[in-house]
Amino acid sequence: MERYRSGAATKPQKRLQEALVKEAETQWQPQVKAQARQRAVTSAGLVISCRAYFGFGPEGTSDAGRMRDIMAAISSMHADLILAARESGATDDDLHELVAEAIADAYFRKEGGGRAGLHVEFKDIERLDISF
Repeated sequence: MERYRSGAATKPQKRLQEALVKEAETQWQPQVKAQARQRAVTSAGLVISCRAYFGFGPEGTSDAGRMRDIMAAISSMHADLILAARESGATDDDLHELVAEAIADAYFRKEGGGRAGLHVEFKDIERLDISF
């Protein structure tokens, strides 16, 4: 390190460079994740993108259950519930229930507007991506 600080060497050896990258990641990543989580639960929420079976209406209508590709920005309240459950060791089934409720509110119920009592079925999940 002293050679690099004094300017005698400008490019770290491969071993030292790998060690520096690893150390930076171990110090930096937890802080970045914590900041992203804090933003998600206080103001920004999460974005959920998925392909799954959704249904909430009778067969033969446009609301009948079918596979859908959905991307929805969910509220910070739902984000807090999902992230807290994940951190406390919730099962996939528990997390899927929380995600289903969040998607139902954001996408199908439109935050309660006119369809507040709507029950949405969520199953056969092919893809589920959650981002901050």
